[in-house]
Amino acid sequence: MKSFIGRHEVRDHNDYLELSLGTDPDLWLGVEGESVSERAARLDAGLDILADDPDLAPAVVAVITEAIAHRPGP
Repeated sequence: MKSFIGRHEVRDHNDYLELSLGTDPDLWLGVEGESVSERAARLDAGLDILADDPDLAPAVVAVITEAIAHRPGP
């Protein structure tokens, strides 16, 4: 069974998050191996997005909280 949000097919968890937030989840969660300057640029972009759309903040917090709660490892 296929899932859709609007006309967009949802293939995995990241698709769902990206379509529901309107941004790539990596913007909020980061990527493994990113440099200090890449991290700074990512965080600056996130701050700009939240400044333009402050109502997005609770959804971003929920995504980050979920990622922390289900992170792999000990």
